Amino acid sequence: MSTTKKITAGAVATALGAVTLTACGGGSGASGDKADSGKSKTVTLVSHDSFAASDAVLKEFTKKTGYTVKVLKSGDAVEAVNKAVLTKGAPQGDVFFGVDNTTLSRALDNGLFEPYEAKGLDRVDPALQLDKDEHRVTPVDYGDICVNYDKKYFADKKLAPPQTLDDLAKPAYEDLLVVENPERSSPGLGFLLGTAAAYGDGGWQGYWKKLRDNGVKVVDSWEIAYNQEFSGSAGGKKAKADRPLVVSYASSPPVEVLYGEPKPAEAPTGVSTGTCFRQIEFAGLLKGAANQDGGKALIDFLIGKQFQEDMPLNMFVHPVAKDAVLPELFTKHGVVIDKPLTLAPGKIAENRDQWIKSWSSLVLK
Repeated sequence: MSTTKKITAGAVATALGAVTLTACGGGSGASGDKADSGKSKTVTLVSHDSFAASDAVLKEFTKKTGYTVKVLKSGDAVEAVNKAVLTKGAPQGDVFFGVDNTTLSRALDNGLFEPYEAKGLDRVDPALQLDKDEHRVTPVDYGDICVNYDKKYFADKKLAPPQTLDDLAKPAYEDLLVVENPERSSPGLGFLLGTAAAYGDGGWQGYWKKLRDNGVKVVDSWEIAYNQEFSGSAGGKKAKADRPLVVSYASSPPVEVLYGEPKPAEAPTGVSTGTCFRQIEFAGLLKGAANQDGGKALIDFLIGKQFQEDMPLNMFVHPVAKDAVLPELFTKHGVVIDKPLTLAPGKIAENRDQWIKSWSSLVLK
């Protein structure tokens, strides 16, 4: 999103640091009981920088449960997972949100989470429940990491925007693409995994050689890539950015409509639908959490209908709850990816670190 998060799969980038919020919305069971007077009434959510929720939704959770949520933002999703691993056994909070299928094995192998089967999990597509046997993590949202393009640039140049990974390596798109470093960025890692899914163990490195030779630019984060380097974003226009292609999300175009000044009738950015990799984000109860009851209540809330319907226009990701209704702006300007690239969790776990190392040697050196 995570938008976002990313613009979500990611919303507007927010400052690193701890923010105290009035807590989030309820479910049943643990989330339906008031906090005991003798226990902490604060529950701490550790997250990537793009966690966002409406104030009204957060206040409703506090009203129902008695818990106030403190959100500790820890950088991009990859960075946040790495920090959580470094503090395991003495976690900075009670719940971690933002681990996704690209980094899930790292979190599970390091024993970050206590098993907890969330209330309402029967409303979540089983295909998204990648740890359904042990329930160490609960799926909260999903989205597709895709190349976005600046419609005006390609219209002015009378050049068709690229639609596939193969297109990006063609001479017509030389020096146009900016991507994120997969060592530091969740969308950057997702894009790398997408190329591994598309070209296989024996082909993805050759593909990246083509991108390198075609002038791909690498930056550390989604915020830099999208808001500073991408000419199609509101931030990029102000910065006079010169890259009309960026790795972002299929749900990024609605952001440009929602926050446009003046608000455009159509999104100024498009999605290269043949470049997309499916990302699933999870929340988990941190092992050693000081407030386990509050943490369980918070996880119940994250898959509750109220929060799930609040997410699309805050974190610009898709809800996992089957009964969640999507807002019109999100459906009108977002793009549905019918056949995203995917990799089995075991394949990612087995190869991720070596792929990142090989990518770094190939592209950055």
